[in-house]
Amino acid sequence: MSLRRAAYVATTVFLGTITGCTVFPNLEPPRVMDFAAPSSDIRADQTRPLSLRVDTPYASDPLGTNRILAKPTPLEFQIYPAVRWRDTAPVVMRDLLVETLRESNVFSLVISDTNPANADWTLVSELTAFHTEYQAENIQAVIELHGQLVHNQSRKTLCASSFQVQERSESVAIEQVVEAFSRAGLELSESVVRWAGKCHQPNP
Repeated sequence: MSLRRAAYVATTVFLGTITGCTVFPNLEPPRVMDFAAPSSDIRADQTRPLSLRVDTPYASDPLGTNRILAKPTPLEFQIYPAVRWRDTAPVVMRDLLVETLRESNVFSLVISDTNPANADWTLVSELTAFHTEYQAENIQAVIELHGQLVHNQSRKTLCASSFQVQERSESVAIEQVVEAFSRAGLELSESVVRWAGKCHQPNP
């Protein structure tokens, strides 16, 4: 057996044993998972008199799907079988951002892109990672988001930044994996809140 073939077999056996992932099955997953309810302690001392629309993050496939993804190597995505997110990953992330921003009271009004009302600013973003990775025997939930705050009247970008969070899963069980995603999502959304609260503030 060639070294390349042996490495492939070893990787396949490891993933099948440790992660329970498989390559894009056709069966509809019966279990539907969601983030835990956010419990952010961030509260603004003063609410900005601005309304903010949160657009659903852009994401290319397979990140734009509702499958819970693993990336055991830099070259391959796999999915956790028999389970999916309640909606696509971008929608799940958008809803968490909306809820965290509302609870923070940074802006006077926060709406999502499903709301036809006008807003002063829009949070436009791109989801570039929403999967687990393997570091030795550790499983890390990884979320990466690039965000821009746009002035809706002028269409000018006011602020731009990238965010990356990793949270270790306590075990290979899907419940623990989803909890790691929940912690990572909350940490990232809190970073977005802090960043948005400081954007375009006048110098003291």
